[in-house]
Amino acid sequence: MQTLLSYNNVAIPAFMYGTAWKKDQTTRLVELAINSGFTAIDTANQLIHYQEALVGEALLSLAKKGVKRESLFLQTKFTSASGQDHRTPYDQATDLPTQVKQSFESSLQHLHTDYLDSYVLHGPYSRWGLSQADWDVWAAMEAFYQVGKTKMIGISNVQATQLQELCEKAAIKPMVVQNRCYASMGWDKDVRDICQSHGIIYQGFSLLTANQDVLRDPHVWDIAKRVGANPMQVIFRFALQIRMLPLTGTTNEQHMKDDLTVLANFELSPEDVRTIEAIAGLQGP
Repeated sequence: MQTLLSYNNVAIPAFMYGTAWKKDQTTRLVELAINSGFTAIDTANQLIHYQEALVGEALLSLAKKGVKRESLFLQTKFTSASGQDHRTPYDQATDLPTQVKQSFESSLQHLHTDYLDSYVLHGPYSRWGLSQADWDVWAAMEAFYQVGKTKMIGISNVQATQLQELCEKAAIKPMVVQNRCYASMGWDKDVRDICQSHGIIYQGFSLLTANQDVLRDPHVWDIAKRVGANPMQVIFRFALQIRMLPLTGTTNEQHMKDDLTVLANFELSPEDVRTIEAIAGLQGP
């Protein structure tokens, strides 16, 4: 699979399979995704929305079939108590660095591995700015990176001003950013621009579910018809061409295979890219 290279020279597959909301189907779907050609898996140690341990069950099953750990890119997240229910993977009575350590070690156990490829802060502790809690958690994540327990660290659900502050003040700036990406907000252009200027890989999720109007837009359908693809493939190809690593969470085997064809089967023209970049404006108020 094609890869993207972060500023710290770690390669990450250019398309990622996301495991949110898969519940008891997680094991089956992760196996299906990897058998379909995905080599990067995204999860989180957050039982409300993810079943990280079931991702691990899929990895064990695949290992028995010859799929080596080293051939896969595993990304998981530390989620604060506000994003958890009562089933936290750490003792909430402890300090934040201890919570990060407990959650990290739990993730290694769930995924049956002794290292992660990417470890992500699921979101800042407040909507605006970075608090002391964010800096405490980030320092704990930096420590795992410094000793080689994870090859990358990153942040999700982050505002542009927060990301800029993190890049300017952190001892180790993030290598990845993962955000929900809305066409109506310029495909998160402010955050993407910061990522590009710092050599950070931008991962976009909900590219389809958050942009249903775009998938129905006649401009997108015209492009799809001309390049011999469907609108979903056009959006994923667009993401790749604006230096975005897309995530898909499809549960359909054919869609998994269709998604991966965008890595090689066709390319959008510069005019196509500009049209999709401006799609929210083209749709009018």
